[in-house]
Formats: sequence, C-alpha cells, structure tokens
Amino acid sequence: MAAVPSAQAADPDPAAKKKQLDSQIGQQKADLDDASDQLGKSVAAYNQAVVKLQAVQARYAVAQGKLAAAQAADAVAAGKLAAAEAALKVAVADVEAGEKLIAEKRSVAGRAVRSAYQQQNSLVGLSIVLRGAQPADIATGMQVQRNVFGIQGNAITALNDAQAELSSKRVKVAAAETDAAAARAAAARTVQAVTELTKQVAADKAEAAAVTAVKLTAFKAAEKEKNSELAQYNSLLRERSRVEQILIARARAEKAAAARRKAAEEKAEREKARREHRPPRNIPEPSDGGLSYPVSSYITSPYGMRFHPVLHYWKLHDGTDFRAPCGTPVRAAADGVVTDKYYNGGYGNRLFISHGVMDGDSITTVYNHLSRYKAHVGERVSRGEIIAWSGTTGYSTGCHLHFMVYQDGRVVNPMKWL
Repeated sequence: MAAVPSAQAADPDPAAKKKQLDSQIGQQKADLDDASDQLGKSVAAYNQAVVKLQAVQARYAVAQGKLAAAQAADAVAAGKLAAAEAALKVAVADVEAGEKLIAEKRSVAGRAVRSAYQQQNSLVGLSIVLRGAQPADIATGMQVQRNVFGIQGNAITALNDAQAELSSKRVKVAAAETDAAAARAAAARTVQAVTELTKQVAADKAEAAAVTAVKLTAFKAAEKEKNSELAQYNSLLRERSRVEQILIARARAEKAAAARRKAAEEKAEREKARREHRPPRNIPEPSDGGLSYPVSSYITSPYGMRFHPVLHYWKLHDGTDFRAPCGTPVRAAADGVVTDKYYNGGYGNRLFISHGVMDGDSITTVYNHLSRYKAHVGERVSRGEIIAWSGTTGYSTGCHLHFMVYQDGRVVNPMKWL
C-alpha cells in the first residue's frame, strides 16, 4: 500500500460559514442528538423562566385590576360614609333642637298650670255667687277662668306635638346611625381589600422582578451555551473539512497505486496468456466484501441531516451512532492499516483505518469518542480485530460509538457499506 499523508497535517481552515443566530430562543422542547446537556438545561431553564414570568405578569395585571376596582369602591364607600355621617349629624342636631323646644314647651305649660292653680278662678267665681255678686261680675270671672284653661290646654297640646316630632326625629337618628354604621363597615372592608391587594400587587411586582432576573440569568447562560454549541459545530466542520482534504489526496494516491498495480497485473496476465497460448483473463477490482459492524450492538442515531432546535439550522450528523457502553470492544470493520489516532475536541479520541481501494473506491473508516486505544499507527489489522474501546470523550452526551466512512475522501452514509 502506498504511503499516505497523515490526517494530523496542518489545518487548512475552510472557514465554515456561521449562520446568524436567532435574537431570541424559541420555546423548544425537542432534544438534539450530540447537543450538550448543559445547553438543553440552560434552554429549559430559560423557557421555564419565561412561562413563570408570563404567569406572574398575568397575576400581577389581575391584582392591579382588582386593586383599582377596590380603590374605586373605597372612594364610593367613603362618599356614602360621609353622606351618612352628615345625615346623622343633621338628625342629631334636629333632635337636640327638638329637645330644646320640648323644654321650652314644658316651661310654658308649667307656667300655665301654676297660674291656673294660683288664681283658682273657679273658686273666685263661686265666691262671687255665694256673696250675692252681681251677674256681670260672675260673667267676668267665668271668662277669666275659661281663658286660663284655654292657655293651659294650648301649652299641653304644643308640648305633645313637640314630643311627637321629637320621637320622629329620634327614629331618623336611629336610621341614620344604622346607615352610618353600614357605611363604616363597607368602608372598612374596602380599606382592608385595598390594603391586601396593595400587598399582593407589591408581592407580585417583586416576584416579577425576581423572575425577570432569573430569566435574564438563564438567557445569558443559554446564549453562552448556544455560542459554545455553535463553536463546537464549527470546529467539527473545520475538522471534517480538514480530514476530507487530506483523505481526498490519500484516495487519489491509493487509487493511482491501485491502478498501477492492476495495470502491472494485467500486463503480467497478458504475458502469461501469451506464453500459455490462451486469451488473457480479466483482473477483478479488489473487494473485501464490504464492511462489518464495528460493535455487536444496534444503531441509536443514523447518518443524515437534522434540524438543530436551538441554533435553528440544519446540520449533518456525519456518521452512524451505535449503542456502546463505555469499555465496549470496538473492532475493525475490515482489513486495513491504522493511519491516525489523536484527540479532537468534538470527536474525542479518534482512530483511522485505511482499507485501500474497495470496489473501485478508496475507503477509510473512523472510530470516534473512544476511551482508549489498542491498535497503533502503522499497524495492519484484520476484520473483527479489537482496535479500541468505546467511551464518551470529546463532544458527547454519553457512551457510544460514532462510526464514520470516507469514500474517496468524502464522508458518506456508513450503511452504504455495512
């Protein structure tokens, strides 16, 4: 096999184009294979903070509405209380005036009664009769008596009327007191409601501020992880491009060497056929019968394009992932030579095996995220031979094997060869 350049050659840096990140993180629930756990946690924390803030803001708005309604009710209750207390004040003043009038009426009635008793008009008239007074004198005495009793009756009637009016005013006072008490109770309730809602609004406002701070912190963490995720992805692109350029050159060399070998074999076959006086036989393309599974397991994530739910772009999952708990033996997919092994920040510990030309194509297999190696660079290995052990090194969320196939230097779907 011809000498091949190392995959650890200088990085040509293809400067993979970085897509513009969205200004805000959308509410995403899907989890992406090969995405970092911390990114998922950061995005989830931010989304939870957004949802919680929306709930707090809604509760805060409701509380503010209730507070405004309570404050309006408080103003109405205060107005009713003021009116009721004013009415009560008027009613009390009326009662006081009535009581003063009663006192005056009682005084007038008392004087009338005392005057009647003092003058004793009825006895005077009787004395005149008994003394043989003249009829004119008797008539005068009786008139005086009638006048006295008339004054007395008027005073008593006025007194009774004043007392009746006072009783009515006292009823109004009692009603006014009842209204005032109800107004006071209503005002007290609205004051209590306003006080409680004011506290609730303040608490909701404080919680909203706290959640906003949490949201901001989560957003910054998510942005940091997004940038880290993007940097990792761009690093993978650069690594893939670098390796492809190296393997393209290697494939050309391998295919040229294979063509030279075939030409030499065909020439030898023609010479042999001439000596043996027969037609020359066809020289078949070298083939090892495809590739074998590198681990005795099943596929957990196939090769292909997938949409990144956080970075919002399509990315190529450039290999086939197999379930492989840490320490699982990893075997050569076909006979070949170990050309490279090294650590990369994205792919972790990597091991390359060149299988030469198979069915006319240069084939290289790559085994990623290994925990440790068994085979060495330059060593020829056989199909099924243990070359390393699985792990979770590099940009990996758990123990597995990321298996890649390069065909003529370009990454392809491994299942095409398995």
